[in-house]
Amino acid sequence: MSTQTITGELRRWIQDHAQAGTSRETILQSMCASGWSQSVALQALAETLDGASPELPPPSPVPEPDLRRSPAEIPLSDRRVQVLLRVEHPRVVVFGGLLSHEECDAMVAAATRRLARSETVANDKDGSEINAARTSEGMFFERAENEICARVEARIAELLRWPVENGEGLQVLHYRAGAEYLPHYDYFDPTHASTPAILARGGQRVGTLVMYLNTPEQGGSTVFPDIKLDVAPIKGNAVFFSYERAHPSTLTLHGGSPVLAGEKWVATKWMREREFT
Repeated sequence: MSTQTITGELRRWIQDHAQAGTSRETILQSMCASGWSQSVALQALAETLDGASPELPPPSPVPEPDLRRSPAEIPLSDRRVQVLLRVEHPRVVVFGGLLSHEECDAMVAAATRRLARSETVANDKDGSEINAARTSEGMFFERAENEICARVEARIAELLRWPVENGEGLQVLHYRAGAEYLPHYDYFDPTHASTPAILARGGQRVGTLVMYLNTPEQGGSTVFPDIKLDVAPIKGNAVFFSYERAHPSTLTLHGGSPVLAGEKWVATKWMREREFT
């Protein structure tokens, strides 16, 4: 908002949090949640912590479905996938019928016996950790671990025109009533202690595909706070978004809103810059 002013009090608040070890990304999220526009918040962070205008990291190539002729459907080798919604910035595409109901059920059945409390990348150490912002259960399949994974991964690679080997294994998440995942970014924060080791396995994440394996009774939408977009979790559908740099300017802040009734199952595919090993 043009009326927002960067005050000395705001700069001191930023300095206090930075000195306490709070990451820039977390400070930015807090400012935006408090009503500051992202552009003013970024400027305040840069002026306070850098003494200069923010410098964006260089962009990377990203996955991209073929939408050049505004198709209603995209024909793939084994399926026709509907294009239900598209947003240019951030790059968001909602697909209809990416998975059959039988494929959704098979993935849930294969994942159920291996579920554990979901974790996030650790802030101050290598590895991952349980985080109160993420209250789901989840598990990872190895890439092409079984027939259903291999089939879905090949379909995703064709749809998004991104090599299968540049993708992580599918992650299945289960959200019970009341569970949620607060807004976050999927790229790896360059300031985290664990990031260098993660990037060595295939570079940054550059794209996310969230596939809905069931339809909750109420709630559970995928939300993009920066653009006020809610994507309803419909069985067989999926939402894709890409981020060409590890920076909030991509506007890919997103989360899973609380499940209000029933349960929610999703499968997530993350795409990397290079071959994921």
